[in-house]
Amino acid sequence: MPSTASPEITIRAATIEDAHACGLICYDAFAAISAAHGFPCDLPSPEVGIGLLSMMFSAPGFYAVVAESDGRIVGSNVLAEQAVIYGVGPITIDPNVQNAGVGRKLMAAVMDRAERNGAAGVRLVQAAYHSRSLSLYASLGFDVREPLACLQGKTRERSVPGCVVRHAEPADEAACNALARRVHGVDRGVELAHAIREGSARVVERENRVTGYSTHLGFFGHSTAETNVDMQALLASVESFSGPGVLVPSRNSALLRWCLANGLRVVQTMTLMSTGLYNEPAGAWLPSIVF
Repeated sequence: MPSTASPEITIRAATIEDAHACGLICYDAFAAISAAHGFPCDLPSPEVGIGLLSMMFSAPGFYAVVAESDGRIVGSNVLAEQAVIYGVGPITIDPNVQNAGVGRKLMAAVMDRAERNGAAGVRLVQAAYHSRSLSLYASLGFDVREPLACLQGKTRERSVPGCVVRHAEPADEAACNALARRVHGVDRGVELAHAIREGSARVVERENRVTGYSTHLGFFGHSTAETNVDMQALLASVESFSGPGVLVPSRNSALLRWCLANGLRVVQTMTLMSTGLYNEPAGAWLPSIVF
């Protein structure tokens, strides 16, 4: 039988002009894979995908690439470079060109970039139901680090005795970054400073001392705390979580059970994966969808 040559895939740096096409693909890709497995789409509309990638393709601290076939964009990938650990995602591919090696080439492009820049490590979060992405990342050298439960809802307990939660201020940055270094070995000061400027960051205090913080309680924010009690106070301080929800490490059984007992529901399970530097966290924490 005659063989059919696969179209050549080329990778190039993304521009803001690519955001509309890539945003539509981003939505279509998430909608297709989630529907195939019976899960809600992570993005509520194509406009959200366009807005997300428009921000990432133009904001400092992000490196984005697109894949093209016959001059047509068929996928994109983003590398967050705001800390010594880099984060991957979202990586999305046109559902019409799946299984053509596009994802591997998009991943190779950002991994090469991270190596050239001397990143201490690279991390990502993948949907546990997406077995193909798990296989791809594992084959590229990523190790499974933590199973995650994506939770949504409103906690029945609206506060935690002894804990005070308030909006973070610039004066809190040093204490929050020191806490992150104690828990994770590294800080994410650039993300924290941006969240404080945007007004989404919160801190929790016990006895007038910062014992936890969150850049944003939702899919795109991360949180770090000394203890589960501090994290519970942060979770109880909001009416709902943005996007699909917050990502709770499933091995933190006490925190997960507290969340379930407080009426939060599991939307889906996910997996944190990494290459390079990884310190087992020494406290309570919630990753973002990037890491």
